[in-house]
Amino acid sequence: MGIEVERKFLVVTEQWRAGAERTLFRQGYLSTDRERTVRVRLAGDAAWLTIKGVTEGVSRREFEYAVPPADAEILLDELCLRPLIEKYRYRVQHAGLTWEVDEFLGDNAGLIIAEVELDHPDQAIELPSWVGKEVSDDARYFNANLIAHPYCRWR
Repeated sequence: MGIEVERKFLVVTEQWRAGAERTLFRQGYLSTDRERTVRVRLAGDAAWLTIKGVTEGVSRREFEYAVPPADAEILLDELCLRPLIEKYRYRVQHAGLTWEVDEFLGDNAGLIIAEVELDHPDQAIELPSWVGKEVSDDARYFNANLIAHPYCRWR
């Protein structure tokens, strides 16, 4: 059984962009229940089906399986809840960890979040200068919630 330990932060400057390569992600949800989310994700020429359990602190169960990209396209186009989440993901190295910076598009344009996966919930990390407020426990920033409550409606 997989456990995901992840912390999320708002991004406050553009310093992370230097040298970062981006990948376009399209993702949709087959289920956004609080007890479980089922996500389909297409990134470049790879695709996954991911099942996540309830978030407890900064941890939750996570199971991820590769699926054929053509199947992911059909799931995204025909079966997933609307709107889809579209974003550019950047991978940035800092202090021995890989940070993933998501720059959202569409109804969530203007939102930029940095995430870092950890080995355990109490792992000490050095925060980059370009991150601000931690939003790990703020459900508004969960991708599954951005479907029902897109960022463009927050203002």
